[in-house]
Amino acid sequence: MLEEILSHYSSETLKKITRILYDGHDEIISVIERYYNEGDLLQILKAFEQGYNIEIFGKYRFGSLQIMEILLGIKNGVDVSIYADPKFDWEQMSGIRLGLIKGVDMSIYANNPKFDWMQLGEIRLGLENCIDVSIYADPKFDWKQMREIRLGLIAGIDVSIYADERFNWCQMEQIRLGLIAGIDVSIYVDPKFSWTRMREIRLGLIAGIDVSIYADLKFYWEQMEQIRIGLEEGVDVLIYADPKFDWNQMRQIRFGLKENIDVSIYADPKFNWCQMKEIRLGLIAGIDVSIYADLKFDWEQMRKIRLGLIAGIDVSTLCMDAKKEKTMI
Repeated sequence: MLEEILSHYSSETLKKITRILYDGHDEIISVIERYYNEGDLLQILKAFEQGYNIEIFGKYRFGSLQIMEILLGIKNGVDVSIYADPKFDWEQMSGIRLGLIKGVDMSIYANNPKFDWMQLGEIRLGLENCIDVSIYADPKFDWKQMREIRLGLIAGIDVSIYADERFNWCQMEQIRLGLIAGIDVSIYVDPKFSWTRMREIRLGLIAGIDVSIYADLKFYWEQMEQIRIGLEEGVDVLIYADPKFDWNQMRQIRFGLKENIDVSIYADPKFNWCQMKEIRLGLIAGIDVSIYADLKFDWEQMRKIRLGLIAGIDVSTLCMDAKKEKTMI
């Protein structure tokens, strides 16, 4: 078998092998028998010639990138036996190796091949910061969830509130930021709230407003945002804090309230936001919007009539034309 393997190598590589064997190093035979790729073998032999112990390569066969990680560990002087096992891919090996270089004990987590290299990275960073990584060193958490728990532990907050796989990492982040800000996160610690909804509630709590008006799953986050901004601006949000209005409609009503106009004229979910905008702009301009604040006009027709009224022209023809267009449609 050895002769067959050697037949695949170049003359230069054969000379190198012959020289090493001639010097009495028969231990490399087990290494040669496991490595058919000439490039891989040359990496190992080079390390051997530099005085490094390559015994591990005679026990298992590794891929090129795994070999690189083991050789790096050997050259770094770490105990590569902790990760020199084919069950680990090269990225996992890299995570364990970096931890060993930093002087942290990765052996417990290195024995669990279910951790990918990103998860191992988060465990390593936690060990480097001397925090209790057992709280998140569990394959059920992806690396981003681990990161959020790790950052919470470093900040000294009670991570037990969100160290739950039901929360994705974005939700965990919103809870973590809320805890750091010192607000009552219990209002939104619910996996049913998307992270964007959580964010709107968190921002409202930080602003000191009554979030109970919109902290409800019946609202999408964009609707929550319009209610939150309205509360911060001090307008009467109860006029539009209704899921029947989409967020664009809510915004038009909020703009109108801020501009101190009579929004009751267009605060009707039957008007789309573009129609609402045309009525609002007409009210701001001080024109008689009753002429076109009617569902029979689409927003483009409303716009023509509004601009006509502002220009002081007779819009009756425009109104008639608009009615005819509507009838034809």
